[in-house]
Amino acid sequence: MNTIAILCGYIIVITFALYTLFCFTAFRGHNRERSNRVFARQRVCIFIIQLICHFLLYVKDYDARILVLYFIELALVFSAIYLYKLFYKGLSGLVLNNMMLLLTISFIMLERINIDYAIRQLIIAAASLGVCLLIPVIIRKCSFLDRLGWQYAIIGIILLALVYVVGVEKYGARNWIVIAGFGFQPSELVKIVYVFFLASVFSLSKNIRSLKFITVVSAVAAVHVLILVVQKDLGSALIFFLTYIILLYAASGQLRYFILGITGGAGAAVIAYRLFAHVRVRVSVWRNPWEDIDNKGYQITQSLFAIGMGGWFGMGLGRGKPGIIPVVESDFIFSAMAEELGGVFVICLLLVYISCFIMFVNIAMKMNKSFYKLTALGLAVLFILQIFLAVGGVIKFIPSTGVTLPLISYGGSSVLCTILLFSIIQGMYVLNGSEDRHGEE
Repeated sequence: MNTIAILCGYIIVITFALYTLFCFTAFRGHNRERSNRVFARQRVCIFIIQLICHFLLYVKDYDARILVLYFIELALVFSAIYLYKLFYKGLSGLVLNNMMLLLTISFIMLERINIDYAIRQLIIAAASLGVCLLIPVIIRKCSFLDRLGWQYAIIGIILLALVYVVGVEKYGARNWIVIAGFGFQPSELVKIVYVFFLASVFSLSKNIRSLKFITVVSAVAAVHVLILVVQKDLGSALIFFLTYIILLYAASGQLRYFILGITGGAGAAVIAYRLFAHVRVRVSVWRNPWEDIDNKGYQITQSLFAIGMGGWFGMGLGRGKPGIIPVVESDFIFSAMAEELGGVFVICLLLVYISCFIMFVNIAMKMNKSFYKLTALGLAVLFILQIFLAVGGVIKFIPSTGVTLPLISYGGSSVLCTILLFSIIQGMYVLNGSEDRHGEE
């Protein structure tokens, strides 16, 4: 059995490497028929990874629930691909395949860590995929979306401030709302609303280089960031801040705004370090986690041990000890993958994420309408910043910020909002393709 497990591990890694290669060959040329063949091969890779991983998980404990979940997940992938292609006419096959691959990996890893988490994640993902089938209709029918700039800001600030009324604290940050036992992070949804706000005000402004205009928009953006800082949600605060700086530069073309923003952000970080004890604790743990390995440094040191134990090809699915890492199902799931599936696997995973980002930016560049162009770019920035913070924190490249890995980490609000993000990008891609076809006619 040990030999079979090792062989299966190599097949998983090789299959994932092929999938990753297809992600980048899909960018070559404009031959629709060739691209469709590449996307079909990617889907075959997804099914192979899904089958072999569930086989390994089943023979580990012979838990019948693994088999049941396998067939449900298989049906979900098939139906989601079919329905998205039906509702999103002319969609991006790469964006769809990557979304389904990342969800598949999430289900597999959560089944390995805690099968109850996997069941909840599966239910939330299925519901989210169903709801997001309406996105292309909304984008096509609601032509007023670009005119709601300040309304987006008001909605975002109210949602963020709502945690002060009905919020609870988890993992040291008061940024959760719990209703009937279900937890939700408003900041996950507000990220998308925030991008819509910035894209709207920047695209409608006739004098975007006006100091008065920049000051007003910066003040409203700062309110979002300050609320998150007070809630101790430093990861989201950093994402909101950097997204604003990048979109401001993209919309205005003024490098000085970007430099001033980064300089101001660096100054704010120094002030936050001096004012907030929890910031000093995180920086201290990042600098030398070994100094307090049994207490504050325990989580990051166990993460580093797990990554080191995995090597290039991993210890094998089900053969590591992810349970010793605190909050492994959400903040540190990357470490669990590195331990059991190996360094090659997680490198391929990062390349898949990068291919998503490249595709998002590519879609942004091709959009005709300024509002959609900035929205797609903003969502791309949100996405890649979240990956950087999530992975950087678990490998000790940067201080841990508690940011989850998109579509893989356990968390209903994170999964729902990331599927929404992918669907909005798809809707814009479809809209742009439809406009191009009408223009040709």
